[in-house]
Amino acid sequence: MSLLDRLAGIVGPAHVLTDPALTQAYVTDWTGRWQGRASAVVRPGCTAEVVEVVKVCAAAGVPIVPQGGNTGLVGASIPHDGEVVLSLRRMDTIETVDPVERTLGAGAGVTLAAAHDAAAAAGLMLGIDLAARDSATLGGVVATNAGGLRVIRHGTTRHQLLGAEIVLGDGSVLRRWSGLAKDNVGYDLPGLIAGSEGTLGVITNVLLRLTEPARDVWVAIVGVSSIDAAHAVVAGVRRAGITLEAAEFFHASGLQLVRDHAGLRALFDTGCPVYLLIEVSGTTDTSLAAALAELEDVVGDAIIEPGPAKRLWAYREGFTDAIRTAGLAAGTPAIKLDVSLPVRRMAAFDAALRQLAGQWPAARVVSFGHLAEGNAHLNLIGVPEDAADEAMDTALRLVIGHGGSISAEHGVGRLKRRWLPLQRSAADIAAMRAIKQALDPGGILSPGTLLPP
Repeated sequence: MSLLDRLAGIVGPAHVLTDPALTQAYVTDWTGRWQGRASAVVRPGCTAEVVEVVKVCAAAGVPIVPQGGNTGLVGASIPHDGEVVLSLRRMDTIETVDPVERTLGAGAGVTLAAAHDAAAAAGLMLGIDLAARDSATLGGVVATNAGGLRVIRHGTTRHQLLGAEIVLGDGSVLRRWSGLAKDNVGYDLPGLIAGSEGTLGVITNVLLRLTEPARDVWVAIVGVSSIDAAHAVVAGVRRAGITLEAAEFFHASGLQLVRDHAGLRALFDTGCPVYLLIEVSGTTDTSLAAALAELEDVVGDAIIEPGPAKRLWAYREGFTDAIRTAGLAAGTPAIKLDVSLPVRRMAAFDAALRQLAGQWPAARVVSFGHLAEGNAHLNLIGVPEDAADEAMDTALRLVIGHGGSISAEHGVGRLKRRWLPLQRSAADIAAMRAIKQALDPGGILSPGTLLPP
């Protein structure tokens, strides 16, 4: 039997896709920068089918690329040279929501939005949230150790991960599923899988921590003069004893891009160079207003609305679509880099990057992100395609020079793997290779992702 026949025998012929018209969405990433070629897209419906698919591919020496919602931005979720795409989207059952233990157990293909709805139905919440919540899947969120909008309050995905079921490269199944708050037996293998970008195993099910939803929520957009002034506002709100749920920043130029794209009205009569969106809980609008009034030397103007304040959040969550559209209009996909920096270095880095970007006359720098964690999403629009590698090298070396990390929450993927040796020692990379060899002895899982050749 051919490989395709054997795969069809496992998952059913309807779930082995080879027609380019059907596979196109699986071989092109969200940014449009990465496009590849798959020998097939295979859509298993359960862990047992994943096991058999992995065994068949391992025996044939055919590499596999696990894929969730395909919302990644670093080229890790698509095939590049004839790999089998293992789409987990059909594994979309929420198995349990336990209001006593405060856990949610679900298949890797469950979307983040569906997980939110299930938690809310039990009077709880999941402390992971992304703008791509309607399409990002839990398996992909864990595989990238996604951060998102709530890290300031709840931490990254790894902090929410209590257990996981993973199919390793030889087809064996690793399942850690106690759900206990304290389980200190052996290595934290689920924690290792979080952020592994599909290189160590295929995540099939996850067990996530839930928490109580925030009460008395307020959202504010504050106009300030600089990134440092935005940090001063965050520090002042914290000093006032107000709980921060989110703290996001963006520049006036980026805001204008979003407004033009989404048709949003101006926030204030007079513009400010930088804007800070904060979401707070356990307080009143008058308490928040009083805290901002204490910062009148740095606050230019402010709008406060009761949460969830989707109207205000639209100004921040519109960035990704607006940047993608602007890049395509400029003739080449925008260069999207997710980085982190020491908080005290963010302003200096931003100024240096804008100066260096001046060497490409048509280039625009649009940065936004999660202020309190020093996580900036850098976007270079209008850089000529033949200068894209140089622009990325310039930006990432500048990040490292300012004491930052070339990947904050989106992963390394293929996009940044050649810069990995600038941030990790030879011993560190050798240890990572040894771990991959142990869990994926045939080297069939996401080859070329994360680790440089």
